[in-house]
Order: sequence, then structure tokens, then C-alpha cells
Amino acid sequence: MRHAALILLALILGFASFSGAALAQTATTPGLARPHAPHGAKVLIVSPKNGAHVGQDVLVKFGVKGIKLAPSTDTAANTGHHHLLIDQNELPPLAVPIPNDATHKHYGKGQTEDTIHLEPGDHTLQLDFADATHMQFSPLLVSKRITIHVK
Repeated sequence: MRHAALILLALILGFASFSGAALAQTATTPGLARPHAPHGAKVLIVSPKNGAHVGQDVLVKFGVKGIKLAPSTDTAANTGHHHLLIDQNELPPLAVPIPNDATHKHYGKGQTEDTIHLEPGDHTLQLDFADATHMQFSPLLVSKRITIHVK
């Protein structure tokens, strides 16, 4: 019953990319537990740089060190994938998977870059690295929030 409830929750939240193994792993732990991050792991935005002036189509390159980048279908310990937070002043809630919407972009195939389209003006970008179930690590693996100026 609990496994079925988690599948339903995943579908409602738009996380159809969860693998059965990831859901089974979640179903065996009390609540949605945050995975432990390896000591020294970090995530960063390689480009653009903070303060950059860019066009409306922005190539964002992601970096990660000390933990394995993997598709969201990989449920092994010490693996995860990127999420790009656009114009978010706060991190997503810690007790639930990272939302999947226009301002919380998921890179569950293990992507290391993306070209995003932004309207003119100032925008903030931040990476949030999470496991196969889109749960944030403990301690958090987030980049510094940068501001870019879109022409």
C-alpha cells in the first residue's frame, strides 16, 4: 500500500521519471529521507559567470566534484544529477522532492549543460544537486547563486 501511495505521489508531483528501484528504495525508508553527501563534494555553475551580460539564449554549464554525476535512473549511493533553480530566492523544501517546473529545471539524464531562454532583465541562477528521487543531499550540494543580466 505504501509503495502504491508513493507512486501516486510521484505521478501527482510530475516525477514520472522516477525508476521503480528509486521508488522501492524510498518506500523502505521512513518518509523521504535525504541522502548523505560525501565529504568535500560540491557543485558549481561553470558558466556564465556572476554578473555576466548575456543574450536571451543562455548556455549554462554545470560542474560537480567529489560525487558521481548519473542519470536519475541510477539509484546507487553517492550519485545524483543537477537541478537548475531560476529566479528562486529560497531553496526548495528539504522534506520533499525538488519540484519540476519552469523555475526548477531537472537534468535527470545526467546533463552537464543546457541552453535556457530568459526574458531581458536581471535573473538569478543556482544549481541544486539531488539523488535519483530528486531529494537534496545532506549537507546541501548547491552552487553559489549568481546574477546575470539579459539584454
